[in-house]
Amino acid sequence: MGNHFEISVVSDDETWAQSRINDAVAEIKRIEALLTTFSDDSQTNQVNQNAGIAPVKVDQEVFDLIERSVKISQLTQGAFDITYGSIDKSLWNFDVNMKQLPRADIAMASVRLINYQNIVLDRPNSTVFLKEPGMRIGFGGIGKGYAADKAKMLLQKAGVESGIVNASGDLVTWGTQPNGKPWTVAIADPNREVPYFSKLNISNTAIATSGNYEKYAIIDGKRYSHTINPKTGLPVTGIKSVSIICPSAELADALATPVTVMGVKVGLNLINQLKGVACLIIDDHDRLYTSKNINLHQ
Repeated sequence: MGNHFEISVVSDDETWAQSRINDAVAEIKRIEALLTTFSDDSQTNQVNQNAGIAPVKVDQEVFDLIERSVKISQLTQGAFDITYGSIDKSLWNFDVNMKQLPRADIAMASVRLINYQNIVLDRPNSTVFLKEPGMRIGFGGIGKGYAADKAKMLLQKAGVESGIVNASGDLVTWGTQPNGKPWTVAIADPNREVPYFSKLNISNTAIATSGNYEKYAIIDGKRYSHTINPKTGLPVTGIKSVSIICPSAELADALATPVTVMGVKVGLNLINQLKGVACLIIDDHDRLYTSKNINLHQ
């Protein structure tokens, strides 16, 4: 899935534990085959290839994931949108060579096909149709969280009572450490000046972080995130990192990026309205903002 997955299970039987880990890896690979955009045979690309032409029948789990994605788009007023795959990536190369932003009209034209409302879902027939030719869906904002949740469910069903599935920093935990204590998760320092910014004790909980500290451009002294606002086509500014804490890795993964797009005030307002969801934001000036009822150890 273009990400490193790290799977940890607690068991007295190493051989049994390794077998369970192998099963979880196979499950992640199965999901990758369904969702990848790097294979013409994937159901995602079949949907994309038929954009503006015809509905495509997909597996129930793919249909359900797309349906949940659309609901998150509605919740975030389009700040999250799986049709982001339609963006013209030729405008963006977030590295030291990027010295200026594209003109606003060109940026806007690059996102003209991004519109979750043009995804037509037919539940009785389990079909997906993209209304506009050239539209593309992609699961980069939700797929690895979904895979982590599915791997966790498979491990729990197999009898693994405690463990972690870590999808490149988006992770889900259950049970406890071997010593009986909750798992301790560190929040990365966006400036990389210290090993971590803060720590959280969690169990039966997921956390996902979206940040601009690994891939960004500095133009005229201002830092621009690699995250593109789907409504303007321009990169977002103002936030270095967003961490979402909730029971599901899929939901945490899906909410981290739109909160970055929405900004501190609007993003926190959204999270504070969601039951069982917490948020930690670090802005461009290294100020820390948290949603209600979050317990940090710095």
